[in-house]
Amino acid sequence: MDDSAARLLAFIAANAMLAGPVIGLLTLAESLVVIGLFVPATALMIAIGGLMGSGILAPAPVIAWAVLGAMAGDWISYGLGRRIGPSAYRRWPLRQHRPMVARARLFFRRFGFASIFLGRFLGLVRATVPLVAGVLRMDHRLFQLANVGSAILWVPLLFAPGYFAARTWGTDDMMDVRWLMGLGLALAVLPLVGGWLTSRIASRRRAQRRISSLQP
Repeated sequence: MDDSAARLLAFIAANAMLAGPVIGLLTLAESLVVIGLFVPATALMIAIGGLMGSGILAPAPVIAWAVLGAMAGDWISYGLGRRIGPSAYRRWPLRQHRPMVARARLFFRRFGFASIFLGRFLGLVRATVPLVAGVLRMDHRLFQLANVGSAILWVPLLFAPGYFAARTWGTDDMMDVRWLMGLGLALAVLPLVGGWLTSRIASRRRAQRRISSLQP
């Protein structure tokens, strides 16, 4: 993880009173269309969970701010989609990320309401599915139901690994920031590796089925 993320974590640890709003802005940014691709919030939130587990941060306000930020990010992306319409796909910066947009559109068309809820947990479509939902004019109430429900579940689940690691292993000098960032990065990478392996296995199985269907 780069130094900027480690410095941000150190700032949060040293300024507990500002932690909630800062983390809220972090989850908002990660949930915004396209911008979320460049915000390392997953690893940071796991590390912030470690700060909560070590007693540096109070869990309740941090979780509340993080949930509000995540909800606001998806809401803004959805609103942009409704306002701009299909031309959003052809505008900068989405036109520079056509494969990502295509995945999000396919995901939404396949899963509908559930795509808003599930997309929160999938980094490849998290920041784009809400915009697609807005473009396709998904019912506002249904969108907000999925948006609020997924944020309430997603935030504690991301904090949990770092929190329980700190509670289980204890702390040494209020937990070293770089140790926490290393833990966050490692735990953030694991789901990506698992998803990549699952995708590769599924692709091979599809290829094998196609080959089998062509054989006499």
